[in-house]
Amino acid sequence: MKARLGAWWEALHTSFWFVPSLMCLGTVALSAATIGFDRSANGQSRGGWLWSGGVDGAREVLSTIAGSVITVAGVTFSITITALVLASSQFGPRLLRTFMRDVGNQLVLGTFLSTFLYCLLVLRTVRGAEDSRFVPALSVTIGVGLAVLSVAVLIYFIHHVASSIQADNLCAAVADEMFEGIERMFPQRIGGPAPAAERFDWPADFDRTARVVPSRKTGYIQAVDGDVLLELARERDVLLQLEAPPGDFVAEGEPLARVHPPGGDFEALADEVRENFTLGRQRTPEQDAEFSIGQLTEIAARALSPGINDPRTAMVCADWLGAGLGRLAEREFPPALRRDETGRARVLASVQSFESLAEAALSPMRRYGCKHVSVTLRLLQAIQDCAPHLCRAADRNTLRRHAGLIAGDGCREACNESDQACIEERHRKALQALVEGESGRRKDEDDLEHAEL
Repeated sequence: MKARLGAWWEALHTSFWFVPSLMCLGTVALSAATIGFDRSANGQSRGGWLWSGGVDGAREVLSTIAGSVITVAGVTFSITITALVLASSQFGPRLLRTFMRDVGNQLVLGTFLSTFLYCLLVLRTVRGAEDSRFVPALSVTIGVGLAVLSVAVLIYFIHHVASSIQADNLCAAVADEMFEGIERMFPQRIGGPAPAAERFDWPADFDRTARVVPSRKTGYIQAVDGDVLLELARERDVLLQLEAPPGDFVAEGEPLARVHPPGGDFEALADEVRENFTLGRQRTPEQDAEFSIGQLTEIAARALSPGINDPRTAMVCADWLGAGLGRLAEREFPPALRRDETGRARVLASVQSFESLAEAALSPMRRYGCKHVSVTLRLLQAIQDCAPHLCRAADRNTLRRHAGLIAGDGCREACNESDQACIEERHRKALQALVEGESGRRKDEDDLEHAEL
């Protein structure tokens, strides 16, 4: 349930309607409160700062504000659509969600719509008949205040849109989402030597007797509620092997998990297992660490295409990817095997590792950027900057291998010996940083061991 709620919240957070709808509901409540106050005051002004005009003036002001604001809201929506089209064509269609989840854009649209709705609700209460004359002074004053706020919001929106479609700012926004995902999925920092991989002896008859839980839907796995599955496996006394991790695409009928032993009421168990897999039409960063990495590599790929030819943007992506790998290198990755409180193996999940995430970040960048010496140099610099953060020997070997591949492809594509020499020199510095980082880590471990003794 927790994973499903997280997926729902992500869908709401990336929609244009949720925040404006909440603001409009708040406006309805605000208008009811202010009109009620004016009715209790019998429409009389209680201060010099309140509206003191007559019925015709109140109607004119409210009508002017409502008409102007809804016109500005239409222009704002047009500008937003234009920005979305530009982002889709230049940076990739999957970057649209970055603009849609921007709280600033949602607040701007909500402010304009709320001001329009507020003025309409107040306007309907203004009456000019002698026996029932009513001018809601406080409500009209607040309407004027909302109009002033809308002008300030419009100024902010113009600046915000112009800033958000810049490549550097867009890359930084995607990187911030990547950092948030790292903090959420890998919260534990490495405090000592990495634990050895846990050994697990499979049941001898697993492949023969385990039954498959097929998917009833087609789509991307957005979230898996591992805690509920662990409790379910404990209650049913079974071993669950999860076949599809978050981010994978599964078609109807493809396996989600395998159950051993299947037991008597297998169909009921299978339905409960399916309920803890959330599927959707697109990938989300809720439990998918590769999602934001893929967005940065997509920006770089489009920037390096012949139609755009913008190596600078690809270099910015390389910088942010290197920073992300540096943070991942300092984190503990969750184990694939989950046990219950008695120590019995219950769930075997397919988990992401530093090696797989480094592959997702560096290999596409190497393939797209090998023809650009500046991008190749920046990738090697990113590995060099990442070296001090490495705590595991396996991670160090992974980056050493990628550095060799990047330098090899870059040298093959370089047009002259000078560029090849620059690449080889940067490669040497990256390898030296990896070696120095390993030596420093071993020294720290030795110092810690002597301190404990």
